Amino acid sequence: MTRKPTLFEAILPIIVMLLLTSIGFAGYGIKIEPLLILASLFAGIIALRVGVSWEQMIKGIREKIDAAMPALLILISIGILIGLWTMAGTIPAMIFYGLKIINPSFIVLLAFVVSAIVSIVTGSSWGSIGTVGVALMGIASGMDVSAAATAGAIVSGAYFGDKLSPLSDTTNLAPLVVGTELHEHIKHMLYTTVPAAIVAMGVYTVVGFNSSGVQAGKSEQTSAMLSSLDGMFTWSLWLLLPALIILYGTIRKLPTLPVVILSSFTAGIIAVFVQGFSVKDAFQATVSGFDVSMVNKAGFNADAVIPEVLRLVNQGGMQSMTGVVLIALCAFSFAGIVSVSGCLEVLVNALVKLVKRTGDLILVTVLSCITTALVTANTYLPLIIPGELYKDTYRKKNLAAKNLSRTLEDSGTVVIPLVPWSTSGVFIAGTLGVSTFSYLPWAVLCYTGFIFAIILGYTGIGITKLAPGDETSESAE
Repeated sequence: MTRKPTLFEAILPIIVMLLLTSIGFAGYGIKIEPLLILASLFAGIIALRVGVSWEQMIKGIREKIDAAMPALLILISIGILIGLWTMAGTIPAMIFYGLKIINPSFIVLLAFVVSAIVSIVTGSSWGSIGTVGVALMGIASGMDVSAAATAGAIVSGAYFGDKLSPLSDTTNLAPLVVGTELHEHIKHMLYTTVPAAIVAMGVYTVVGFNSSGVQAGKSEQTSAMLSSLDGMFTWSLWLLLPALIILYGTIRKLPTLPVVILSSFTAGIIAVFVQGFSVKDAFQATVSGFDVSMVNKAGFNADAVIPEVLRLVNQGGMQSMTGVVLIALCAFSFAGIVSVSGCLEVLVNALVKLVKRTGDLILVTVLSCITTALVTANTYLPLIIPGELYKDTYRKKNLAAKNLSRTLEDSGTVVIPLVPWSTSGVFIAGTLGVSTFSYLPWAVLCYTGFIFAIILGYTGIGITKLAPGDETSESAE
């Protein structure tokens, strides 16, 4: 016979998980996977205590993995895409011309702006990070600009665009969950997202100008990088085709996985017929990624390539994403057990009791979304669970639903990439080559958004009230 966990029982697995990951992973550098398994074992003890059977726990874990399977398949396909885009010269071309054109004083700011534009157009933060994000990291490396700051700017820009794009899955999901209209939801998010973006761009501008002197002593290395890239690849307009396929597919709202595979296949053809790689090497790149040893151009010596270039081009392949998938499976084990035992529901209900003012409700929503993100490591649950739990409370407090949908995005969508054990966190760390804890302080937009949400909640600025008898009124204070 199952029962609801007490508040102490509900919060204990989460405290244990946070302690294990913060002390073990962040403090001592212990691998995250065994820490998550230990947290899952502890959560399992609590679940048994409240009457949840082993079969129910396995079912809960399976449901989480089933829901995440499309994302995991996309992860693996992006590994293929990065390997073949590199072999085709698409990513190296972005790096090559970026090194020649971009002033190092503006690279961090441009990382934010370019990633934001790509995400707005495509509606995909992962697509932006896995394509132009990789190229931007290469450019920053060539200029000796901080990798952590550049990665943080890329993440901020990618999630800024994802958040405001009508093509984004989370941007469509948030208003759907709470019952408001998509474009009203996007306009309402400008109250918090624009100030957060301004703060972020201010930080990136300062960081860029503080880095303005780094290029002075790097001109010889940069020249060597340009020479190596020029010797490895043939530059052609055909190199843009894989990127254009991704752009077309996302604008037309075509399924992500087949579009990524088509773009990768096209890149493979370009790699063989434009760059001169063998078909065997192209297939090898899908598994283990591109390697400079595959280059067989006359006069090119792979052994002479400087380490900075090797770090840029030796990348991609399905194997590069296996670590991401493994962490995701461990995280979903914990999330499945905690969810099926009712711990998360008990925690959120306890937080609701603290609400007295509008600001309190916004604050509680933010805390609930962040807690759900930390516990479930899932992109969608921080929107769905608090959204379902709080939409009636917002209505009772005479607040329009778009206040809730905005807060869900401010503290759910953009917080997920800051969770090291989430699929987004491990994907970004693996793709950009910078740990989550390293880029976290620089992902300014990802935490200033919910800070502005709380400020607006207590000041009443940008808070939309319901008109008497009208649950869909858009009368803003």
